[in-house]
Amino acid sequence: MPLTLRPLPGGLGAEVDCDLSQPRELPLAPELANALAHHRLLVFPQQHLNHADLHAVSAYFGTVDTDVDRRYAVAGFPGITCVSNIVEDGGHVGIYDGDDEEEWHADNSFKPELTRATLLYSVITPEQGGQTRFADATRAYAELPPELKEQIEGLRACHSIQQLGTLQAQASGGTSSAAAGSLAGQPEAQHPLVLTHPVTGARSLLLGPMVIRGIVGMTAEESSSLLSKLTEHTTSPPYIYSHPWCQGDLVVWDNLATLHTASPCDSARHHRLLYRASVR
Repeated sequence: MPLTLRPLPGGLGAEVDCDLSQPRELPLAPELANALAHHRLLVFPQQHLNHADLHAVSAYFGTVDTDVDRRYAVAGFPGITCVSNIVEDGGHVGIYDGDDEEEWHADNSFKPELTRATLLYSVITPEQGGQTRFADATRAYAELPPELKEQIEGLRACHSIQQLGTLQAQASGGTSSAAAGSLAGQPEAQHPLVLTHPVTGARSLLLGPMVIRGIVGMTAEESSSLLSKLTEHTTSPPYIYSHPWCQGDLVVWDNLATLHTASPCDSARHHRLLYRASVR
C-alpha cells in the first residue's frame, strides 16, 4: 500500500502513517527515503521500536554512521546513542548538554562528510518544554533577495569542533560539551554555504553559529555580519516547525535541507530519554 502522508502546518515536513516495527513495511523503504528528500522532515507518531527496529529503519535512509560518542552508544547496535537528562550514580545516562536552548545547527557539520539524515526516537517525554525546532533552510534560501543569493554564490565556510568547544566553554564558565571534548582532535572542514540536494536538486543554506569559524576569504567582521543576516532570515517564524514530543514519536530530518535546535527543559522536574541515529 502507498504511504499516507499528511503535510505539517507551515510547509515543512509531513506526518506518516506507518508501523515501522512491522517487517511488512520494509518494501516501503525507497518511498520513505523519497518522502524525506521532498518533505525534508518526517514524523512517525505512536511507534513501538526496539533498538533493532531503530537500527533497521535508520538504514532505510542511508548508511548508519558508527562514528559516535562511545560513552553513550547502545551496546550491540553501532550508531545508536542515548540522549537524556536522566542522572544515575552521579552521571548522565545519555548525551546531554544542559537545560538551555541550543544554537541552530545541522548535525556533525564539522565532519568532512555531511550527515545526510538524523533519526530521533522518544521513549520518555517531558511534560513541559524540550521541543525540537526545525528551520526550513531550503525554502529560506529560495526566498532570499536575488542580490543576496548572488553575494553568497560559491562561498565556503569553515566548520570547526574546536570553535564549538571554545564558545561553549565561554558561555558556561569553562565547560564544553561531552561531544565537543571527545571530538577535539577532529580537523576543520570546509563546506559550501549553499548546498545542492543530491536527490531533489533544491538548494539550501548550511549554517551554524557555534560551529562555523568563518567564511573563506572574508574578514571576521564581514563573515559574522553575513552569517548573522542569513541565520536570522532562516530561523525566522515563516520557516519554523516546532515539534512537541510525545512518547513513541520518531522524527527523521534531512540535514542537507534543515537546521534544528533544542528548546529548554527543566531537567530537575522533567525527564527525557531518546535514542538517536544518523546516516550518511
